[in-house]
Parts: sequence; C-alpha cells; structure tokens
Amino acid sequence: MASSNTRQRKLARAKVDRQMARRADQERRSRQLKAVFGGLFAIVLVGVLGAWSLGAFDAKPTDTVAETCAWNPLDVAGNPSLKDAGKPATSGMPTSGTSAMTVAFDSGNVVAELDRTAAPCGAASLKYLADSGFYNDTKCHKLTHGEGDFALACGDPSGTGNGGAAYSWWTENPPAAAEEPSAAPSTTSSAAAAASPSPSAKAAVRYQAGTVAMTPNVNGSQFVIFYQDSTTETAYSIVGKLTSGLDVIKKIAQAGTTANEAGEDTKPKQDVVVKTLTVVDTTAPVSPSTPASPTAPAASGAATTPKPSASTAS
Repeated sequence: MASSNTRQRKLARAKVDRQMARRADQERRSRQLKAVFGGLFAIVLVGVLGAWSLGAFDAKPTDTVAETCAWNPLDVAGNPSLKDAGKPATSGMPTSGTSAMTVAFDSGNVVAELDRTAAPCGAASLKYLADSGFYNDTKCHKLTHGEGDFALACGDPSGTGNGGAAYSWWTENPPAAAEEPSAAPSTTSSAAAAASPSPSAKAAVRYQAGTVAMTPNVNGSQFVIFYQDSTTETAYSIVGKLTSGLDVIKKIAQAGTTANEAGEDTKPKQDVVVKTLTVVDTTAPVSPSTPASPTAPAASGAATTPKPSASTAS
C-alpha cells in the first residue's frame, strides 16, 4: 500500500514538473518574442522620427508644368465679332526650330517660315487654328497702303477687323525701336538742306517686305503680311517671314482698295479669300539647357526684324 502511494506521489510530482517546465518554456518564448518585436518597433520608431525631422511628412505642393503661353480670354458676349475657337495648350509647344505656313489665296499660294524660337506663342496659335480649319474660306479684311504701313491683314472670319479667335497673349518679338536720326554736320545752307533732305532723315524700316506678324490686341488669329518695307510704329508680334509668294501679295495690293463700313479706304477692292491655311513642322525643336520665358514682352530693341530670303523678291 505504501509503495502504491509513493508511486502516485511520484507521478503527480512528475506531472507538476512537466507543467512547470512547459510554463517556463512558454514564458521564455514570450520574452524572446517581446524582445524581437520591441527591437523592431524601436528601429521603426527611429526611422520615422528621422524621416519626420528631415521633412518627409511635410505637405508638398502639386507639381505643375510651367506655362509657355498664357492665353488671355476675350469677351465673346461683349464682342459678337469674336469666335470661340477654344485655346491652344499653355505648354508643351515647340520653342525652337521652324514651321512652314502655307496660305492658299484664291489668287495664288504664299509660304512663310514661322520662327518658333522668337515667337513660340504666335507659331503655336497659327498651327492650332490652322489644324481646326479656322482660316479656311475667310476673307482678308484690310490692306494698308500709306503712312509707312504697307500690309495685307487677314485672319478675322467676321471680315470687320474687330473679330477673330477669342483669346490674345503678350506681344512677343516686336521689332527694334526706330532710332531718331542723328544730326550730321552739314556745310550746306539751311534752305538747301530743306530742299534736299538728307537720306538719314528717313524713318527707319521696322518691318521689311515679306515680314509676317500678328496683329496687336487681337492677336489670337489676325495676322498681317508686309508687301513693302514699312516704318509704322505699331508693335506687331513678328512671327516669321515669307519664303515665297511675295509677288502674290504685291498683286493684291496693286488691285487697290475701297472704303470699308467705317469709311476707311482700306478694304481690298477685290475680295481676297484664304482658301486654306496650313502649318507643318519643318525642323525638329531643340531642347534648351536653360528654358527661357518667351511670354514676357521683349525689351525694346532686343528683337531683330526678320529678313526675307532672296526667293521673296518679285
């Protein structure tokens, strides 16, 4: 009997020992897991604090693409002559190289080289409108022929000169400012000088024959083509030059003008119709190392008046 009790006590003791061993093992494992997780938490906490100290969690502004051309909307409701043609993109247009603009008049074709470096907005606007057919089957509304201004004006579908696409932009690539002629010493009498003025007294040419420019204030779509050297002080945005077809414009000018609705003798006597106007790339744009902002008005005298090529001579 005693031996039986002793055996039971030994079995009970062994059971208790096993339970305590398992409990000790569980506690040891728990301590190990806590140590591992505690270390990982400490590492993460240090990383978060370090990133926070370096501003990783500061609110960052949304990245935006710098505008090349800021198109200013014009009031269509206040001017029914304007036409809502949408607006070109404000960025992403080529800002270097050239494109070719072909104007098919009912009397012949004219081709111009557009300068995307000096006038990226003008070139972009002409292409945007040309691609939509904006100019097709429109009449040129004005032909100037005096006071130093000799140009054919087109690009207003209303034919009034007050309309066009309902947006504008800053004048870009204006001509160099005309300089006052210097008073050269002369040995002739004042009467003789008055009778035979010195060539230096002539106004400086600001727009050479063949110059293509956008009309100020309504330069969304209206453009002019100078058919004769001009001295006008109007600050057109020079966008390019003719490479062929100057003779076509001169023949239009030779046909003369008649009075328009305002009584001004500037309406072409014979209708001048733009059948189609197209713009295509001729040279690939070159990415500049330091982008410039071509939308700001150029400083006076900073621009160079484009010279028409020899092929424009008629």
